[in-house]
Amino acid sequence: MDQVVPVTSADLDGAEVSWFSALCSDDYQFLGVPDGDLRSSWDHCRDIALEAEKQGFRNILCPSSYQVGQDTLSFVAGMAPLTDKMNFLAAIRCGEMQPIMLARTIATLDHMLKGRLTLNVISSDFPGEVAPSEYRYKRSHEVVQILRQAWTQDEINHDGEIYQFKGVPTDPAKPYQQNGGPLLYFGGYSPAALDLCAAHCDVYLMWPETQDQLAQRMRDVNDRAEGYGRTLDYGLRVHMIVRDTEAEAKEYADYIASKLDDEYGKLIRDRAHDSISLGVSHQAKARELADKYGYVEPGLWTGVGRARSGCGAALVGSTDQVLSKLEDYRKMGIRAFVFSGYPHIEEAQHFGKRVMPDLNTVSLPHVYGRVPNDTPQTPLGAGDRR
Repeated sequence: MDQVVPVTSADLDGAEVSWFSALCSDDYQFLGVPDGDLRSSWDHCRDIALEAEKQGFRNILCPSSYQVGQDTLSFVAGMAPLTDKMNFLAAIRCGEMQPIMLARTIATLDHMLKGRLTLNVISSDFPGEVAPSEYRYKRSHEVVQILRQAWTQDEINHDGEIYQFKGVPTDPAKPYQQNGGPLLYFGGYSPAALDLCAAHCDVYLMWPETQDQLAQRMRDVNDRAEGYGRTLDYGLRVHMIVRDTEAEAKEYADYIASKLDDEYGKLIRDRAHDSISLGVSHQAKARELADKYGYVEPGLWTGVGRARSGCGAALVGSTDQVLSKLEDYRKMGIRAFVFSGYPHIEEAQHFGKRVMPDLNTVSLPHVYGRVPNDTPQTPLGAGDRR
């Protein structure tokens, strides 16, 4: 399948290849079977990130949820001095923190990481809150507008339905990255979600579906972006099982699902904050359409979704099959991949050994010209102290 829609990085001969840090109680040897050695402790999540950097991944998604595990921004801050190459894709739930203070927190992290920060914008409910979707996305629109002002202007002036600020200086909130600040990644399926991404974000992240469905998803988002005179880059979040042969990969998929109790799997899915979202319903639909072995198209296995909300399918195959599938996605216009596997450290090693040597990987903040070569002239960098 050729390129589906115009993309921002049309001429890019490569992709940002990322891993996933299981901050929210999402690491297993057997799906749906809790293992104390794989709990989302600081030590374990740190080790996942360190292994990802060692294997050459260019970014790592750090999710956010009210589950036992690590707070996202605290975790990213802790990892800053322990890493020096890999970016961090930190999830920010809009409205969780007062937006101007969030801008300052982001600026602090971005300077700690020397420009290695990217942001995953999320709009789900807070713990204990059930808010209308329209309100949540309106809140997110305003938060992102305020962040953009903090990163690109001298003052924040915002008169919205939810937030009102006038004449707030932006010096405390100036990030390390220039030309627009950290990149914004976003995933969501409702009309309000697509509109938010089309208006404000840089990378639209999709969950795994058939290639035809992904292509249609890209067309829908691009239609919205064109209305704002914008283009986007596109990303795919998918689990990964790669082995020397297809038979070995499929055998491992069966193995990690071999102890899964479907009632307990449903309990795991239902406790997630996004369990009733439109995107989750699409993942459930893919499981219903799959064959008796769980494959909805060759190499795309939906079994993972029996034990987790959200991203519910894995690419399963030999090294050559996985490389071929990734190239198909890249030709469609996908420029960012976020992979994971069970357990996360071992699967990062499998992917790093078998697939990474044949991939041309990039850092999208560098591609976009956001990361300066030297410390920027910002109040937290090399600028005049006032």
